Amino acid sequence: MRQIVLDTETTGLSAEGGDRIIELGCVELYARKLTGNNLHFYFNPERDSHEDALKVHGISNEFLRDKPKFAELTEEILDYLSDAELIIHNAAFDIGFLNKELERVGKKPLKAYVSNVIDTLAMAKEMFPGKRNSLDALCDRLEVDNSGRTLHGALLDAELLADVYINMTRGQEALLIDAGDAQTDASGVLVQVDLSGFVLPVISANEQEMAAHEEVLTQMDKSSGGKTIWRQLAAAH
Repeated sequence: MRQIVLDTETTGLSAEGGDRIIELGCVELYARKLTGNNLHFYFNPERDSHEDALKVHGISNEFLRDKPKFAELTEEILDYLSDAELIIHNAAFDIGFLNKELERVGKKPLKAYVSNVIDTLAMAKEMFPGKRNSLDALCDRLEVDNSGRTLHGALLDAELLADVYINMTRGQEALLIDAGDAQTDASGVLVQVDLSGFVLPVISANEQEMAAHEEVLTQMDKSSGGKTIWRQLAAAH
C-alpha cells in the first residue's frame, strides 16, 4: 500500500479566517518502508504570518515573497497524493487548510483524490489515554530521535511522524513485516510467506518446573481462602 505522511506549516490557526499554507512536506512509504520519493514546497501565502506562528515555524515573510503560490502547484500536489492513504497528525487541521486552498482554485475537497486518511493524534489518544500526545511527546515515548527539531518544519515533521507511525503500528501487520529480513519481490512489495506447513515444537515442563508451578498455585489458593476456581473444580470431580 502506498502511504503519504503529510504535514503543513501555516500563517496562523484559522483557514476559514484567511490563514494560508506556507509549507507542505510529504514523505512516501511503500510496504511500510521509506522510498525517498518525497514532496516539499514553500508557498507565497499572499499575506504575513501571525507573530505566534512565526515563533513556531520560524519561516519569515521575506523568505516566502518569491515562492510560488499554491495555485501554481496544485496539479503536481494532487498527482503526487492521488489514491494514496494519508497519515497526518491532527488531520483535521491540515485537511481543513488543504481543502480551503483547493476550494480557492475550484477543486474538490481532498477526500476526492486520496483513498483514506489516518489521524495519528487520534491513534495516540487511544493508545496512550491521559498522556501528552504531541509529536515531540510521541518521539520521546517511542524513542524516535527528534534532536534536530528546534522549530517546526513540514518536511522534518513528516519524516519524524513516519517513524512514529511505524513504531505505533508495529505488530499490527504480518509477523514478518518488521523483522528486518522480510522477503520482498523485485518491486519491493512484501511477499507473504506460507507458514501452514511449519510445526511448532512442544516443550513440556520438567519435574522441577511443575513443582514450582504447583507451589505458586498453592500460595494463591491460601491467599484466597481456598476459593480459587481450579481447587473448586478439582474438588467437584
